[in-house]
Amino acid sequence: MIGFYNYTVILTYLSLAISTLGMFLAVNQHFKLALLCLALSGLCDMFDGKVARTKKDRTEDEKSFGIQLDSLCDAVCFGAFPVLLTYLMGVRSYLGIAILVFYAIAGIIRLGYYNVLELKTPEKPPVPGERKYYRGLPITSISVILPLVSMLVGLFHYNYSLVLHCTMLATGILFIVNFKMPKPKNTTLAVLITIVAISLLKIFHVF
Repeated sequence: MIGFYNYTVILTYLSLAISTLGMFLAVNQHFKLALLCLALSGLCDMFDGKVARTKKDRTEDEKSFGIQLDSLCDAVCFGAFPVLLTYLMGVRSYLGIAILVFYAIAGIIRLGYYNVLELKTPEKPPVPGERKYYRGLPITSISVILPLVSMLVGLFHYNYSLVLHCTMLATGILFIVNFKMPKPKNTTLAVLITIVAISLLKIFHVF
């Protein structure tokens, strides 16, 4: 069988599987469960790199495979899935469709650019300290943004369709704007997980 099979890619495959399930749920109008799948997919992606780095004897081919695999799965999980989900949730105007197309293209541009940088300098950053920052907004951020936005809309009764239009446009723009965003440390990751968990609990009316 072609490919590389070890524990370093399990979370990446799990993220893709969850997002695929989320798309099925979205098509069948189970939007809350689809949002849950998006958040869980983001959670898997949050830790797949950390898991991969625990294997110290990875070959260069294994490392390159992991980079490509991660981006390909991100394109589905945080590119195609949110586009489908938000379209079904109301982003259906001509302007909305244009926004979603732009979001998808911006996401792919970001992932392609990231891959170029990673393959160019897989071990050391091109600029001292560069690895401490992201260039632009990571595409996985949508797994935090959409649940949070959905919760806020429910709390404050905003126009959901309008908010989704603005959210997808702004997020797509931030994917390709060249700014430095500090990579989250473990404390920040814990805060993000808590925020998303609270958002989902509110969406499911747990409290």
